[in-house]
Amino acid sequence: MRRILADTAPLRNKDYARLWWAGVVTVIGAQLSVVAVPQQIYEITRNSAYVGLTGVFGLVPLVVFGLWGGALADVMDRRTLLTITSVGLGGTSLLLWAQAAAGLNNVWILLGLFSLQQAFFAVNQPTRAAIIPRLLPTGQIAAATSLNMTVMQFGAIAGPLLAGALIPVLGLSTLYLLDTIFLLATLWAVIRLPSTPPLGETTRAGLRAVLDGFRYLSTQKILLASFLVDIVAMVFGMPRALFPQIAHESFGDPATGGFALGLLFASMSVGAVLGGVFSGWLPRVRRQGLAVMVCIALWGVAMIGFGVAVWFAVPGGSAVLLWVALAFLAFGGAVDMVSAAFRSTMLQTVATDEMRGRLQGVFIVVVAGGPRIGDVLHGAAAAAVGTAVAAAGGGVLVVVGTLVCVFVFPAFVRYRVRKDGTPEV
Repeated sequence: MRRILADTAPLRNKDYARLWWAGVVTVIGAQLSVVAVPQQIYEITRNSAYVGLTGVFGLVPLVVFGLWGGALADVMDRRTLLTITSVGLGGTSLLLWAQAAAGLNNVWILLGLFSLQQAFFAVNQPTRAAIIPRLLPTGQIAAATSLNMTVMQFGAIAGPLLAGALIPVLGLSTLYLLDTIFLLATLWAVIRLPSTPPLGETTRAGLRAVLDGFRYLSTQKILLASFLVDIVAMVFGMPRALFPQIAHESFGDPATGGFALGLLFASMSVGAVLGGVFSGWLPRVRRQGLAVMVCIALWGVAMIGFGVAVWFAVPGGSAVLLWVALAFLAFGGAVDMVSAAFRSTMLQTVATDEMRGRLQGVFIVVVAGGPRIGDVLHGAAAAAVGTAVAAAGGGVLVVVGTLVCVFVFPAFVRYRVRKDGTPEV
């Protein structure tokens, strides 16, 4: 069982353990807002195309501040930067609560605050990821990545389920307030981290530093390929912008949100947590590139199955097909967790510390920005052809795109690591 269950060796490091345990709480809070923003927009507009606009308003700050934040993480003390951005995330959650509690019902104010929150997130996440190799030895990076993915996905289960239960009782605004309170746990853990000043020579975190990161990335073909295959998966195969409409029209939720909505948002993370709990085998996989390609193809298959289940659902609610749809989403979440763990491990081990922050910035732009583009495309597609066709068609495009990448990037498919986790030359 020890070879199957998750490797918890990184938790013996007190600094990493505090950051990880705090994440259990704060990720739940963050996921409350993930449900609240699209649900509030759907309540105001009753239109998935408007919900899809969260992709546009989230993508722009993710790109700009993700790249700049990665450069900042290479020239600033990473603990200081994490402290600043954690406070910023809490402040924007508080403003989101204020607009909801005041009943403004203005979709543009809501989207503006969402963009501000994503800007702080875009700086916080590459910094948080770049600090891990300064806390742990290289041999524990894969295990730490799996643990991080697991706790993130655990929050993505508990958060939506809690949101679905709380919205009818306490109202949507309460979700934003809880997110604000939960962020205090991460702030406590960050303050107690050791100082992590930049290693080696530093420059200003301006455009030149960002371009230096891209020039370095252009020499790392494995990392380039890992970013591209994730874009294929998330742009074409992430149907989350459709969840409010699917929950309402296909599975019987009220338009104001309900339990089916929470289940849809949580189901991918159920699979991801199960994949994380039984991730003890991941550090023993040496052909990581091939594993990523297989997982992304299976993600596409899962989204096809989800769309088919929605297609056959009886308007107004179908309990059996709801659980079938949830099972496909859960399977997709499991394979996506494995893919993400391997891709993050590649980045942590291939990139040098001097460039790790900037490449983590690009990574966050890809990982978080891809689904934002997917929100826009799925919202527009659903308005034209319906939610079921939009979801299943996206899955087909993922499978086709993966097969294309297999032929275009044979070196990525052959990518291997040694037993100690370092890349084979």
